[in-house]
Amino acid sequence: MQKQPTVNALISPEGSLEILSNHEVSRLKDRSEGGLYQLFRQCALAVLNTGAETDDTKDLMEAYADFDIRLVPQPRGLKLEVVNAPAIAFVDGEMLRAIREHLFSVLRDIVYSNTISTSVVGFRKDNPEDLTNLIFHILRNARALQAGRSPDLVVCWGGHSISREEYSYSKEVGHQLGLRGLSICTGCGPGAMKGPMKGATIGHAKQRVKNGRYIGITEPGIIGAEAPNPIVNELVIMPDIEKRLEAFVRAGHGIIVFPGGVGTAEEILYLLGLLLHPDNADIPFPVVFTGLKENAEYFEMIDRFIRNALGDKAAEKYEIIIDDPVRVAQTMKKGIAEVETFRRAMQDAYHFNWMLKIDPVFQLPFEPTHESMLSLELHRDQPVHMIAANLRKAFSGIVAGNVKEEGIKQVEARGPFEISGDPVLLAPLEEMLAAFVAQNRMKLPGSTAYIPSYRIVSGGY
Repeated sequence: MQKQPTVNALISPEGSLEILSNHEVSRLKDRSEGGLYQLFRQCALAVLNTGAETDDTKDLMEAYADFDIRLVPQPRGLKLEVVNAPAIAFVDGEMLRAIREHLFSVLRDIVYSNTISTSVVGFRKDNPEDLTNLIFHILRNARALQAGRSPDLVVCWGGHSISREEYSYSKEVGHQLGLRGLSICTGCGPGAMKGPMKGATIGHAKQRVKNGRYIGITEPGIIGAEAPNPIVNELVIMPDIEKRLEAFVRAGHGIIVFPGGVGTAEEILYLLGLLLHPDNADIPFPVVFTGLKENAEYFEMIDRFIRNALGDKAAEKYEIIIDDPVRVAQTMKKGIAEVETFRRAMQDAYHFNWMLKIDPVFQLPFEPTHESMLSLELHRDQPVHMIAANLRKAFSGIVAGNVKEEGIKQVEARGPFEISGDPVLLAPLEEMLAAFVAQNRMKLPGSTAYIPSYRIVSGGY
């Protein structure tokens, strides 16, 4: 990407976190591997780049290599100094209020998530209960959990690289959800993450909904490729992709999936892997796949892939609705009403789905490397949730190779990630990936031609 004009500025807090301890300030200034400076700088630059057309974290970091962000202690709290920040974040020399809020949300979440995991006695990064509690505390600290509020949060997943027509459709679905008083949570980026939020703002305005929520949940590795869109009014940064995914299903009350690429496929496999767990069989959780008439073939392909990999039982966990935003919204409204009835009967919280069972394989972070990608267990001789978990990891690795700085560097240095396994699983996988490439779902339109970050190889099965 081309570097745009830059601005130097001193920024006062907006929304949260005016006070930090000396230890927290020291960690944020620490540029060593164990410090938080590089993480803070990367996320802050992504937020300041909101509105720019890029989905390549490495390109963003290289284009603004001279960007710096510094903590400036003040008698009454804390300010941030930005040096060579993208001018797109400013109007007449003043930082946009939304971006200022997001900037301090970055500070809040990075400090908190890295403090609680090291300060809580007995906290274990491999303990499922501890990980779920960490997610709860991060969301609560961000004030994303509102006790007493009736269930109304629809999580919308879908691609950042979609056509104008698909974007308009996602916006109309959001409009219909907003007319029914439902709020929106997405991955906070462009495309199908922005459309539902934008549509919901109009629906909320028509119904005079004053407390509509537009929550964006992201993580450091992806935020540079999917900077928060301008509609997001609550930004939360989870430590990694696994905690981001768990935050979606714990905080949300239903999920709508629009057409997307490998990131969307990863989310689908994560969700189905959870819903197929026997302990979750009776927990209501509405899931709708939807798109235009032109997307019918896309969802037929997704459905075939799911049935082949996970069985027909997995397909019972979602409903496919084509080109009918009103029916999508009505289905979601009805499903969320069932969620409310169930949670009231079970005395479970409306704001956080404590009852949902999540196997540790879906919680522990997966680090995509050439070795870990090649060693994935992609075969049928394992429980169905493990098939979903390993396929999810394969898609996660491709996402890393496509848009995450570390993944891009690995692919540049050693070539594409190799994926091996049972041809019965890999043939449909290769077909779907080829379709994503052909439909320009791997990269934003207008960016450089997509070069695959993966290669399917014979697994000897």
